[in-house]
Amino acid sequence: MVTATPRNYWMVAVRPEYYDKCAEQGFTLLGMGKNQRKRVQRMEIGDRVLFYVSVHLVFGAIATVSSTYFEDSTPTWPSTEPDEAFAWRVNLKPDVILGNEYLIDARLLAPRMQYVKKWAPEQWPWAFQGLLHLVPKQDFSLIEDEMVKGVKRPEIALGTSNNSWCALDNLAAKA
Repeated sequence: MVTATPRNYWMVAVRPEYYDKCAEQGFTLLGMGKNQRKRVQRMEIGDRVLFYVSVHLVFGAIATVSSTYFEDSTPTWPSTEPDEAFAWRVNLKPDVILGNEYLIDARLLAPRMQYVKKWAPEQWPWAFQGLLHLVPKQDFSLIEDEMVKGVKRPEIALGTSNNSWCALDNLAAKA
């Protein structure tokens, strides 16, 4: 199998409820609303996706796009709008998933990101308004490197696909 080289590096800025639903699904599916249709259509197999939880200002997971876009109106994620099914979707392959207690505080990394340089330092969260953003590879790598450093600790699982992302919890559940 040939692995596609990422052309694009995406950051999806989601509410905690959306993030939790993605975690329940093992970060294997990403769905966006009708306003994001064109961006989802630009996603290619091999593109990388970073999950940012906007309310908590944290980075929690990274996945790789594993399908071209498709439309599916099956209700999957909680929505604040009555008719929003996040129907524009791509399949994902999880790469790094951090446990809740090890999520990376964006306030520590955002000031170093090229993507937020357009905003005043104290207004960096404005850079992450909206659902889907293209970010520079350099910024994506900065965050991924920090996440992977943490993965070396036994409390953090790499590519885990269940609700409990802690490797020790997973072992205890199997006992």
